Amino acid sequence: MTLPSATFETTPSASLGLSSIARLARRHPLVLIGGGLLALLIILAFTAPLYAGDPGNMDPFKRLQPPSGEMWFGSDNLGRDVFARTIFGARISLMVGLASAASAALVGLAIGILAGYNRTFDSVMMRVMDGLMSIPTILLAIALISLTGPGISILIVAIAIPETPAVARLVRSVVLSMRDRPYVEAALCGGARLPKVLLRHILPSTIPALMVQSATVCASAILTEAGLSFLGVGVPPEIPSWGNMIASSRLYLAIAPLTIFAPGILLAVTVLSVNLLGDGLRDMFDPRAKRRC
Repeated sequence: MTLPSATFETTPSASLGLSSIARLARRHPLVLIGGGLLALLIILAFTAPLYAGDPGNMDPFKRLQPPSGEMWFGSDNLGRDVFARTIFGARISLMVGLASAASAALVGLAIGILAGYNRTFDSVMMRVMDGLMSIPTILLAIALISLTGPGISILIVAIAIPETPAVARLVRSVVLSMRDRPYVEAALCGGARLPKVLLRHILPSTIPALMVQSATVCASAILTEAGLSFLGVGVPPEIPSWGNMIASSRLYLAIAPLTIFAPGILLAVTVLSVNLLGDGLRDMFDPRAKRRC
């Protein structure tokens, strides 16, 4: 009795997934590079407790040690593991950046859609947005944190408020260009209610521009958080943050350069990945952006 020979074939879903990734890499490499880097950083940051060690453990006998098998990036002036603090600091920066971008996008989307369709609301709210845009982000954040004390939640709010006007104005401009389209007027003439028209016909048209603007807000929020932490008005000092690490180690640059270079390089890579993703999304959603060979 002979057994039938087994045949191994690639499933249609697997081949479809690989072909989709290959097509994305060929047409929009910036989306793949930026999104891949950002996804890798998120995975490394939020799985840090599994491999990075304790970022708060202090050992005075191991102050300013060079890189070794025990501490890959050496130790800082308090004997803490620089590698562990750098990886855990990524969690703070990514959390603040993503949460600030999401908050500014949601609030700006609501304000922009309402302002694009209601002239009274538009005339009042856009003046409020103009006033917020005239206030520097860092100064507003310092004022809010000085009133309430340092913390991650207040830091997210302090960064999201100045970023909301740019999102609201962008969404408003998209709504103004879409409200006079024939299919929107036909839906209103056909008896469709305004909220239904906004959700079904107007809202989907704002998503591409909103995604690109959110990437810009995320990169700006990460840099703002690092700057505020460097000035000492960001997250509390006991929480590892890239800005805190650079501020506390600037006096030891000649002795232990990795205490500054490690968080600085990772900060630059994170902002670069977000910017690459934003540029790739802009090229993907902009019909006028043509790839020229």
